[in-house]
Amino acid sequence: MRIRRLLGLALATATLAGVTAVGAATAQAATYPAISAKQCTAQGGTINQGGPYRPPTCTFPDGRSEIIN
Repeated sequence: MRIRRLLGLALATATLAGVTAVGAATAQAATYPAISAKQCTAQGGTINQGGPYRPPTCTFPDGRSEIIN
């Protein structure tokens, strides 16, 4: 009975560590680097000034947009 508990605890710990590692990798992959306004226009993008609660963004000809730093 004691061995079963230890194995269950080890399995739960390994599962939690795996889920945490996958979540961190996914979060890092989902972030996009911010570009400058000069880089935006050099790549053919248009600058959108944003609003009171939105940062300025660059909209590229293919439809994607990125935050301008």
